[in-house]
Amino acid sequence: MSAIAANRVSVIMNHLSSSASHPAGLLAGQVAIVTGAGQGIGGATALLFAKEGASVVVSDLDDTKGKDIANQIIQAGGKAIVVSGDVTDLTFPERLIEETIKAFGKINIIVNNAGFTFDGMLHKTTDKQFQLMLEVHNAAPFRIIRAAAKYMRLKDGEPRSIVNVSSTSGLHGNVGQANYATAKAGIIGLTKTVAKEWGPFGVRCNTVAFGYVDTRLTRAKENGETMIVNGQQIALGIPMGAKKEAPPPSVVFADTPLKRAGQVEEAAGSVLLLCSPFASYVTGHTLEVTGGKGI
Repeated sequence: MSAIAANRVSVIMNHLSSSASHPAGLLAGQVAIVTGAGQGIGGATALLFAKEGASVVVSDLDDTKGKDIANQIIQAGGKAIVVSGDVTDLTFPERLIEETIKAFGKINIIVNNAGFTFDGMLHKTTDKQFQLMLEVHNAAPFRIIRAAAKYMRLKDGEPRSIVNVSSTSGLHGNVGQANYATAKAGIIGLTKTVAKEWGPFGVRCNTVAFGYVDTRLTRAKENGETMIVNGQQIALGIPMGAKKEAPPPSVVFADTPLKRAGQVEEAAGSVLLLCSPFASYVTGHTLEVTGGKGI
């Protein structure tokens, strides 16, 4: 992160935490589930939510990374538990929700952030490769939301919000991502449906569509970042071709007005916004967090 970007993020976070109207934090007294919270955007979101007063359920496929985020929250004086597992496991959504209730007694926020890419040109994409993206980015959030229904469809005055994570690939399509783009478009439809069905209970549901945020999914594939899903090793990142290195920022961000990548802390801030009291009349919306790319 550049010094300028780091300073900007620091200023934003300090402004949020010192809000005179919410001295205990924007999410004080709330319970938030964040999937894919062991690192990247999910990790930054979990840390920010805790800083803003929420009790956080840190969920990740990688138990070690999930525990690290939870420990950071606890050491800073916050409350957190870890519920590790594969979101595509049919038994996981119920376990995630019930362990949350057992620990904290309620659910106010769900952030369906867990996910990854499994890229390939359309004519070379296998059925398994395509279906896996639908399972991770569509079916898993659906099952988690469904499992939480009895704890969220309540008229008890508690604020409740769901944020599903999409991508500019879902809004505009992307070369080599027929599977991912389809799934990320689909989550927007789920969001709008939940907003309409659960709105009468005061539950808001929104989507955040990220552009180029600096994570392992947007770094060079040649860096060797991988993850294991159902026993299969999946390479992560963007292939850089023969040069095996990223082109200069002037090329990468030519169509991005802010001319830089987003940072995970900035991405987390957008999720916080949608879950905060400042967005209390916002539902069914897709917030594009792209540095202006695509306008």
